[in-house]
Amino acid sequence: MAPPRTISGVTATEFDSFETPNPAQAAPSGKQRRIAHLDMDAFFASVELLRYPQLKGLPVVIGGGRRKVDELLLRGPDGTAERERRFIPVEDFPLLKDYVGRGVITTATYPARQFGVGSAMGMMKAAKLCPQAIVLPVDFDEVRRFSRLFKSTITEIAPVMQDRGVDEVYIDFTDVPGGQREGGRVLARLIQKSIFERTGLTCSIGVAPNRLLAKMASEFNKPNGISIVYEEDLQSKIWPLNVRKINGIGPKAGEKLARLGIETIGQLAAQDEQWLMGHFGKSTGAWMHRVAWGRDDSPVVTESEPVSMSRETTFDRDLHAVRDRAELGAIFTDLCMRVAEDLQRKGYVARTIGIKLRYDDFKIATRDHTANSYTADGATIRQLAGQCLKRVPLDKRLRLLGVRASTLVRRGEEPEPDPQTRAAAASSRRRPQAGVDRDTGQLF
Repeated sequence: MAPPRTISGVTATEFDSFETPNPAQAAPSGKQRRIAHLDMDAFFASVELLRYPQLKGLPVVIGGGRRKVDELLLRGPDGTAERERRFIPVEDFPLLKDYVGRGVITTATYPARQFGVGSAMGMMKAAKLCPQAIVLPVDFDEVRRFSRLFKSTITEIAPVMQDRGVDEVYIDFTDVPGGQREGGRVLARLIQKSIFERTGLTCSIGVAPNRLLAKMASEFNKPNGISIVYEEDLQSKIWPLNVRKINGIGPKAGEKLARLGIETIGQLAAQDEQWLMGHFGKSTGAWMHRVAWGRDDSPVVTESEPVSMSRETTFDRDLHAVRDRAELGAIFTDLCMRVAEDLQRKGYVARTIGIKLRYDDFKIATRDHTANSYTADGATIRQLAGQCLKRVPLDKRLRLLGVRASTLVRRGEEPEPDPQTRAAAASSRRRPQAGVDRDTGQLF
C-alpha cells in the first residue's frame, strides 16, 4: 500500500477526516458547509516591510503621493552611491508629520493603528494622531504582484475561490481535503503556512457556515489568526458585535439604527421583521432581519463579470477649470486612457462613460453618457467623458477627478444595434456639439 500523499507536511489521509455534520449546516455533499474569508494583514504596508524590513514593529502608513521615495532613499541624503534597502537608516525615511498634501491612508501597520490611524483617513488628520509614523506611497505594481501570488497559492490548495479585491478572498472549504477537520482550522493553517512560505506575508482567516459569518470571523483574531464559527456560536460570538460589523450596513444605516436604540447585532435580531421593513423598506428590512440571524446562502463564485471600471485621482492642491485648464486636461486625458487600457487588457468594451468631480467644499457631482455603440478606445472615451463635463458646474475648484466605464460586455459579444439606435448614432455624428472641441470633447 502506497503511503498517504503529503501536502506541506500534512497528509491527505489526515485531511480526509471530518466531523459529523450538523443537518442545519449541511451542504449538498452531506458535509457541513464551511466557507472561509481570508484577509491579508495590513497588506499594502506588509508589502513595504518586505522591501524595508528595518521598519518592522514601527508605525508606518501607506498612502499619499506618487512613487518617488525609493530613488531618494537609495541615494541617501548626500545623493552619492546607491545603498542597499535593508541597510537604510530608519531616520532617513520620511515622516508623517512632514507630509503636505491631501492624500488619504490606504492602510497602516498595527503599531500605527494603536494611535487611532486607519484606512481612508486623511493624511493630515493622521499626522496629528501619529506624527512620528513613517509614510510611504503605494507601489501598485508590487501590490498587484503579491496579490496574484497569494491568490494562486490558495487555488493550488482550494480551487473554489472568489476574488473580493486586491487583499481578500472567499474560499469554499466544504469539499476540500481538510476543510471539515476542526471546523476548517486544519485547512486554514495549511493555507496560512503556504502563503507565508511563498510570499513572506501573513493573513487572517475566518471559517463559518456562510460568507456573512466568515467575514466577521476573520476580524476576531488579527493579525495572523484563525477563527472558527459554528451556527451555534451566533448568540455568543456574533450578537454582541456592533451592527456595523455586518457587511452591507454602512454609516447612514448604522446611525439610523443607533437612533432607534439598536447598536448590536443581537438587538437587531430581536426586532420584528415587519418593524424593520417599516423603517428601512421591504427588501432592506427583510435583509437586515435575515443577516442578524446569521442567514446567508450566497455561493462562492469563482468568476464574475465586472460592473464597471474606473480611475480617479485626488489632487495635491485644488485645481480650477479655467486657470488650471492645461494641467486638468492632461490629468483628465490620462484617466481616460487608463480606463481604456483596463478595458482592453481585460477584454471588455463599454457603452456608458461617466465622470466624478469632488469640489473644494467636498460636494460631489457625477454625470453619465450612454453612447450608441460600445468602445474601449481611449480617444472615444475622452470625447464621451468630455460630453459629461458640459453638464456639471465648473466654477468651483476641484480636489478630485474620476472617469468610469460601465454597461460592459465582452469584446466581440456586443449586441447588434436596432435601426433606431443606428439612426440616432448617424444623427449624432452630423450634429455639432456646442462648447466642446469636436475632436476631443474637452472643456479643459
